Amino acid sequence: HILICYRINRTFVNEFILLGLSGYPKLEIIFFAVILVMYLVILIGNSVLIIASIFDSHLHTPMYFFLGNLSFLDICYTSSSVPSTLVSLISKKRNISFSGCAMQMFLGFAMGSTECFLLGMMAFDRYVAICNPLRYPVIMSKVVYILMASVSWLSGGINSIVQTSLAMRLPFCENNIINHFLCEILAVLKLACADISLNIVTLAVSNMAFLILPLLVIFFSYMLILSTILRMNSATGRHKAFSTCSAHLTVVIIFYGTIFFMYAKPKSQDLLGQDNLQAREGLVSMFYGVVTPMLNPIIYSLRNKDVKAAVKYLLSQKSVNQLRPK
Repeated sequence: HILICYRINRTFVNEFILLGLSGYPKLEIIFFAVILVMYLVILIGNSVLIIASIFDSHLHTPMYFFLGNLSFLDICYTSSSVPSTLVSLISKKRNISFSGCAMQMFLGFAMGSTECFLLGMMAFDRYVAICNPLRYPVIMSKVVYILMASVSWLSGGINSIVQTSLAMRLPFCENNIINHFLCEILAVLKLACADISLNIVTLAVSNMAFLILPLLVIFFSYMLILSTILRMNSATGRHKAFSTCSAHLTVVIIFYGTIFFMYAKPKSQDLLGQDNLQAREGLVSMFYGVVTPMLNPIIYSLRNKDVKAAVKYLLSQKSVNQLRPK
């Protein structure tokens, strides 16, 4: 009898309800407008960076190859979640199918894991460029940096497959209300009516591999970079070295700062009340999911002369082509 009830309850959940900001109808309208504008900026800004890195020969370097990958990743990440979020905000349609939730979780986790590795790879690239400039073309050859990017994507995908499959195999009984905008893995695990110890352990291992390890690579790379820069005699050389790293370092601070704010909040904040907690987590979730990908192309465009020059060149070429008689 218990086994039959268990099976019925386990198969009962064929969709989830995403609460989002259901208790704040006025905020929903504001969120819809803000997220829509940000999503358009993400699509345009990152697409311009990808096109510039492909068609401008001056940007055919490891650094801009990684930047192009990062821009493509940001488009994929936001496109896996933002459109459904916009629909739920404007139409009040908050349900998502079980398979749809699994796919959203997989894409979000895969893109996040891959971005961690890509940021670490970019830090290593800057370390080699500044600390070993003469050996840079040999160490960061085309085969090497393509392999580095491929490893980032493949490892992120494998990690996401493991985490998503372990989460979605759990029984959820009749509890299908997710207090979040998205099918975020921690929010989904809270609904499980079974032991999630294995999930917690694998998530801890994943965090060590995809958060801590790249962060250590970034930290030590920039410590060595800083040491090299301070030993430079030329003020122009120091300024140039700092300028090539500033954009990447800014993106790293925003990316990791938001993650630690989301997942390392004090337990005392959970006592604020469910409504306030829901609104706060919604704002942080939007910042992580939309603002960060929107800022990436803006930061790299504003703080990088090569990117600005490439964008201006592409725009000027487009204007010339439009003025030519057909």
